[in-house]
Amino acid sequence: MATIWGLACTRLYIDPTPRLPVLFNWTASLPYRVALVRQAPHAIERGDYIVFSFAGEAQATYPGLRGQPFFKQVRGLPGDVVTVVGRAVAVNGEVVGLAKAHAFDKRPLEPIAATVIPSGHYYVQGTGPDSFDSRYRSSGLVRADQVIATVLPLF
Repeated sequence: MATIWGLACTRLYIDPTPRLPVLFNWTASLPYRVALVRQAPHAIERGDYIVFSFAGEAQATYPGLRGQPFFKQVRGLPGDVVTVVGRAVAVNGEVVGLAKAHAFDKRPLEPIAATVIPSGHYYVQGTGPDSFDSRYRSSGLVRADQVIATVLPLF
């Protein structure tokens, strides 16, 4: 039991980077539970699934998020236009999701600000309504240098 806790703490506080060629997803943010990690360089395209190191503003409030690997789908690329009407977030005019008003712990969540996605950044999102992703200002866009790998969902 001590070994399991030691490995968990190492992953959480020292080095959360996935080292295995298989990624296990325990959250409801995407419908996939197992994915194959592709470490080889790959030009990221809309619709790709990526794993990235979290670096959003939320890490100030939730320090355990710092550097944690997130598994999401790329929905917006550099040059795409992100708009927000109320809590509906759209990329290039297509509504991609609704931003919730509160996090799981009842803290308020603000939607991302309308923007043109800058070079070297991506809008990422899960398919679940509770996914913490680019819909939220405290998560934000993902920089290219945060991307660890692209992944191929298996099931």
